[in-house]
Amino acid sequence: MTIDPTTRAWLTLLLLSGASVLAAVLAGAAVSASTIGVFVLIFAWMKARVILSRYLGLWQAPSWLAGFNWALGLYSLLLLALFLIPAFTA
Repeated sequence: MTIDPTTRAWLTLLLLSGASVLAAVLAGAAVSASTIGVFVLIFAWMKARVILSRYLGLWQAPSWLAGFNWALGLYSLLLLALFLIPAFTA
């Protein structure tokens, strides 16, 4: 039995959302807030890639998908740097 690509994308988004929630729950434990923030940002980046490729249909246009992946990756790195600046200055 094969799973429809849209259903597989939905399940991936559900799994990544659950991982984000699990990471947020660990924030009160022995894990630092900066580490949790990095993981949540990585999960958000992965979810955005799934949405762009499957729900918006960019898997059919590989060059457009590559361009969006680069832009999204650079934007995520910018957000990561802005998030981590206070952790390194304190």
